Amino acid sequence: MRCISVYTGDFSQFSDIYDQVLQLPMGADEELTVEGVTVIESGDVPQHYIQRMRKKQGVVVLTESKRDIIILQHGDMFEILLPDAYLEVHLKKPEE
Repeated sequence: MRCISVYTGDFSQFSDIYDQVLQLPMGADEELTVEGVTVIESGDVPQHYIQRMRKKQGVVVLTESKRDIIILQHGDMFEILLPDAYLEVHLKKPEE
């Protein structure tokens, strides 16, 4: 799963930019700013990372079942975890 880190502790602000963030064509370790919020493509995370984070106190786990996206919220950060199937369909870069 690909991880996109969104640095805000404000759920309302995160919700406002969520769909925009999902459409960003970001490269590995790329950092962008969306409406004043720092967004970083953090690479791939293994499945055990998700299981480990689910067990931690203070971590909120949200699931968007329609697109099989998992969102982890902890501290002042949201992590959007995108499955490979989503990436293949929605974030293909146009061929040059």
